[in-house]
Amino acid sequence: MKKDFYEILGISKNATEQEIKKAYRKKAIEFHPDKNPGDKQAEENFKQAAEAYEILSDPNKRAKYDQYGHQAFDGGGGFGGGHGMNMDDIFSQFGDIFGGHFGGGFGGGGGGPRRFKGSNLRIKLKLTLEEIVNGVEKKVKVRRKKLASGVTYKTCSTCQGSGQVTRVTNTILGRMQTSSPCPSCGGVGKTIDSKPSHADAEGMVMEEETVSVKIPAGVQDGMQLKVSGKGNDAPGNGVPGDLIVAIEEVEHDTLKREGENLHLDLYISFPEAVLGISKDIDVVGGKVRIKLEAGIQSGKILRLKGKGLPNINGYGKGDLLIHINVWTPQNLTKDQVKFFESNLEEDHFKPNPDKSDKSFFEKVKDMFS
Repeated sequence: MKKDFYEILGISKNATEQEIKKAYRKKAIEFHPDKNPGDKQAEENFKQAAEAYEILSDPNKRAKYDQYGHQAFDGGGGFGGGHGMNMDDIFSQFGDIFGGHFGGGFGGGGGGPRRFKGSNLRIKLKLTLEEIVNGVEKKVKVRRKKLASGVTYKTCSTCQGSGQVTRVTNTILGRMQTSSPCPSCGGVGKTIDSKPSHADAEGMVMEEETVSVKIPAGVQDGMQLKVSGKGNDAPGNGVPGDLIVAIEEVEHDTLKREGENLHLDLYISFPEAVLGISKDIDVVGGKVRIKLEAGIQSGKILRLKGKGLPNINGYGKGDLLIHINVWTPQNLTKDQVKFFESNLEEDHFKPNPDKSDKSFFEKVKDMFS
């Protein structure tokens, strides 16, 4: 079982942004690989602290973690993305935390050159409720930088192919060896030897590619999916970046979403309310017939179990809540007016709620309890 992120950093669940940053800075210094050469447990603690900071420092990711825990990032196509962080990802955080003090790598403990990673691409993808309820596979066209055919590279003479330059700094903790990207090759470890004339200075060309994106059932507006390796290629035959897909939910004509639950305003006529009626109503992907009993009151909420949206982590489905609204006519004929006037004093037409008829505030309380 994974350790709680708050426990890893040694902070409370109501910790402020500055307290999170301060706690991570302390852990990073304590378990930094240059300070603990060859210590596998220290390296693992270092990675855990970085992962915890990556989630808790982002308000959106922190909110998802507080609600769903590790499950929010373990399934459904790679949400959030703290899991599986490599050392390049971790050291990229340090510009914010340490003002660039630690540079970009292991220093003396790195064990060889790193592979340069291309930049990520971001797109928005609109989805309907019908697509969200079952999940869907979408084909999207993406313009991405790709390594041009015929490009050749040679080892960088400044860093000898490591992509890093190393320096020793005197700190309050003693002498610390740190690394930063090579200024000559930008951290790639290679420089272009030859390239075709149509390629840019990095040996890249822009091409359009159709990418398949698998959308898990139950995604929500604002969630992000990661398609690995479909961002821009990296110079020097490095690792391609990723394609980040932001979900944008298209508003449904009649259904309103609240998490996994759906809400429907159903308007019925006064005669329908008095006599009762069967009606076909919209559900995601079709219709379902419901029966309204005679004398149904405006404001009543009917709940259809399991007719909502699936939980993204596979924990069942939400419900469909039908809000009954009795429509009061405004333009009546003379005969209709006479009918209602003759029944003003009739006991059958006088409000007579019993204890089972809940007030508006009680209904709201039930919805959120």
